[in-house]
Amino acid sequence: MEPVTDAQYAASAMPAPKADEPSRAQQLLGDIAPALADLTDDVLYGQVWADPALSPRDRSLVTVSALVALDRPDQLRSHLGLALRNGATEDEVVAAITHLAFYAGWPSAVTAVGLAREAFQEN
Repeated sequence: MEPVTDAQYAASAMPAPKADEPSRAQQLLGDIAPALADLTDDVLYGQVWADPALSPRDRSLVTVSALVALDRPDQLRSHLGLALRNGATEDEVVAAITHLAFYAGWPSAVTAVGLAREAFQEN
């Protein structure tokens, strides 16, 4: 599998790692699951996130929604910040979480609101 280029990272709205630093996936997974780290970098961020059919903002809102629905706070934390950097507004994020409360469960939405508050303060 070919490494992801800077242009592919730019198209995906994911921050490209510095040339002398490993990607976030490599940092988190590379020592124990290098194939998963490579797939994350090359397929998920290099291809799926770069698909022009959805804007980075829309793709981020879809991802945030899925993570809220699946109650995945660890991944949601970073994707909330990415959604804001990709152009989603705080109001849009809160509206999506509120909508999801009825479909994904109140506890998942309440957890997501707390994480959103943190993301809003950091971004």
